[in-house]
Amino acid sequence: MDPLPHDWFALLALVFTLGLKHGFDADHLATIDGLTRFNAGRRVARWCGFLFSLGHGMVVMVIAVAVGALARTWHAPRWVDDLGAWIAIGFLTVLGVLNLAAVLSAQPHEVVRPVGLKGRLLGRFARTANPLLVALVGALFALSFDTLSQAALFALTGTQFGGVAHSALLGLLFTAGMMVTDGVNGLWIARLLRRADLLACVASRVMGLAVAGLSLLVAAHGALKYFSPAVDSFSEGRQFAFGLVAVAILAISFLAAVRLARAPASARS
Repeated sequence: MDPLPHDWFALLALVFTLGLKHGFDADHLATIDGLTRFNAGRRVARWCGFLFSLGHGMVVMVIAVAVGALARTWHAPRWVDDLGAWIAIGFLTVLGVLNLAAVLSAQPHEVVRPVGLKGRLLGRFARTANPLLVALVGALFALSFDTLSQAALFALTGTQFGGVAHSALLGLLFTAGMMVTDGVNGLWIARLLRRADLLACVASRVMGLAVAGLSLLVAAHGALKYFSPAVDSFSEGRQFAFGLVAVAILAISFLAAVRLARAPASARS
């Protein structure tokens, strides 16, 4: 797991960027896709991404505050960092392969649906039109080792600057970043469902390949850091830059997909 910077403003920027990046998690994309499709035609459809990330963020906030309160009497053992790193690498690798396979196996006329692991376990909960239950689904998805460990990590760092209030602020910033990407993703899917033409199929493939490729790249980088002191040394202090690059890649891919989805029907000819 990457260490966080000790400069307060750099930490604020990094945690917000981590929230933006976390919103592009394949499990988030897959579940928001399922919720939005189930509610197609209902007003709540376009808000599924915001509601999902709101529930998800509430759990992050609770963990951040709880860890901030306990930080002075408890310190996480070293093995937790190693276990968290390898769980993240494993999940990202599997998600990258599954989403790449989804793109490659989709029929030309099909819109590619993102694939998530937690979505397969909790997918039945994604069939609801109640806004409160949509938020509850997001909260359930936050109860995983990767989310909880990430929240605990920046909460522990936040206590160095003044205690629980600083940890809570970091949790709020992480949630805000996540709500931006998840919310926009939900709006995009709702728009995509209204036009199931060739350009919509192409747009979904752009995002599918971007998510799969970035998942595999981040997993490979994590493994190289663990085994190569040179890569680990080079990565030290560059977490914010790496996060920005990841968000930029996904954002550019997303904008390209949106542009394709908005293209006039005449562009297909």
